[in-house]
Amino acid sequence: MQSMKVGVALVSTLWSLGALAEGDWTPLLDESLSEWRTYLGYPNPDTEVTGLARADDGEYSEPVGYDRDELGVFSVTEEGGEPVLRISGEIYGGIFTRKDFSDYRLRLQFKWGEQKWAPREDRPLDSGILYHGTGEHGVDYWRAWPLSQEFQIVEQGIDGLTGDWWKIAYSQIDIRCASSGEDEPHRYHPELPVKTFGGDDGPITCRAIENHEKPSGEWNTLELIAVGDKSLHIVNGEVVMALSGSAYPSEEGVQPLTEGQIVLQSEAGEVFYRRIEWQPQATIPSEYQHYFK
Repeated sequence: MQSMKVGVALVSTLWSLGALAEGDWTPLLDESLSEWRTYLGYPNPDTEVTGLARADDGEYSEPVGYDRDELGVFSVTEEGGEPVLRISGEIYGGIFTRKDFSDYRLRLQFKWGEQKWAPREDRPLDSGILYHGTGEHGVDYWRAWPLSQEFQIVEQGIDGLTGDWWKIAYSQIDIRCASSGEDEPHRYHPELPVKTFGGDDGPITCRAIENHEKPSGEWNTLELIAVGDKSLHIVNGEVVMALSGSAYPSEEGVQPLTEGQIVLQSEAGEVFYRRIEWQPQATIPSEYQHYFK
């Protein structure tokens, strides 16, 4: 896979020089994870991590932190001559791009593994794509991720659908999403009125319009289109959510959240990723513009 590594380095240089045009796909995955860094949060007490401080009750009192992964939570194998990223899920955290991205289209494939870890041994396998990742990691409820928007990846079931949106830290966004009853989840539909989610007091999640995930063990193709403050979550070719107004509240008022790292979550379940690639995207493609009118 040496040629893949050289290719990633070359296109990274071209992008930094502004020499990549819309329509050019750039790979982000090679065997050495040269385009990525890692952050791992607080392990479960049963997970042994060398030299990490614990409180008197046995709970860890500090995170693993950046670029330390002695347990191999993130690793690359080869399948059919191409690199495949395995995320074990044993410790909450993420693998994130070294560069910040804005106005782009991301495409990747994922499939589920089998391993599960506390506290999700009895729940559906879970991961996610975080986009516009900004600032320090570990600032969310789970002390694992940065301020960002989430394109949820989860087995269909009690915890939602792949393509759902979740608030990470204090992010906010506008979605055509509503609940049909007091105990019913909010769900996206393109004909609903726009509602603000997240931020200081909005709902923390909106479900995708419907399920388009393949059976467990099969590869799924996901696309994220993020242009300005707008984004689209696309699952196996089907738009499952359109979002706009990406932002976050601050003491100076609401601030735009339109660029940042791409983060793939480690969230107590085994998952595999391959064919991770991106391209510049100056505007929302014409075939999708009606979602924002």
